[in-house]
Amino acid sequence: MSLRIKDAPIGVFDSGVGGLTVVKSLRNRLPNERVIYLGDTARLPYGTRSPATVERYAVQNANFLEAMNIKLLVIACNTASAIAHGRLRELQPSLPTLGVIQPGAKQAVRTSRSGRIGVIGTEATVSSGAYAKAISGFNPAAEVISQACPLFVSLAEEGWTEHEAATRLIAERYLEPFQGGRVDTLVLGCTHYPILREVISEVVGPDVALIDSGDALAEEVAILLAESGQLRSPDVPGEDQFFVTDAAQRFRRVAELFLGSPLERFDTVEL
Repeated sequence: MSLRIKDAPIGVFDSGVGGLTVVKSLRNRLPNERVIYLGDTARLPYGTRSPATVERYAVQNANFLEAMNIKLLVIACNTASAIAHGRLRELQPSLPTLGVIQPGAKQAVRTSRSGRIGVIGTEATVSSGAYAKAISGFNPAAEVISQACPLFVSLAEEGWTEHEAATRLIAERYLEPFQGGRVDTLVLGCTHYPILREVISEVVGPDVALIDSGDALAEEVAILLAESGQLRSPDVPGEDQFFVTDAAQRFRRVAELFLGSPLERFDTVEL
């Protein structure tokens, strides 16, 4: 395998800023790798779009990143992973493509003691049934309870986390189906939701394990790159790049909140 491929970047796309929690997980797990991130901020949210529209957007995002000579494609959006993962692998079979659904589902099954697993996500992710199907694939006897929590996205982007009374009230309403021991594991099925991890944990209680699909995905990426001999050399210079399709200044503000560090560089592009 050539050095050009080995040291090529990982491409990551999302409908907006939520996928930056996946970038943070990748940085933590694979600090030598370089990431090119595309946030389709002009067309968010994907969670309320039709499947055909989400698939079209996902293909355009993937084409943009493939043109940057990436070695691996990460679908950091749960909605796009649920709807378009198969199509993207069809269109570019030679490019390893990973979504967040399978890794999150696998980790949930490994973690659950009882087989009672909760899933929270956008309306599109929940209605697709992708997590329930994936969890059933790993454990056919699992009982899955799913709940759409669309307002969590706005709360995360506003930085309204555990200290806001409104956030706590909304969380209690959304998370009621998971209280009282009904599940022992809860999948955070949207990349925005780890920002609200503290309040979610407080509401569902300490006996419910939270699964961050971004962390699970980063582990899958690490295994894939190691097995294929594509881990980036630590002595090769490079930096992450960030692209958005609109609202650049808002992206910077929210990105720095999600990443927990200043944004190195970003550009606005048209797809």
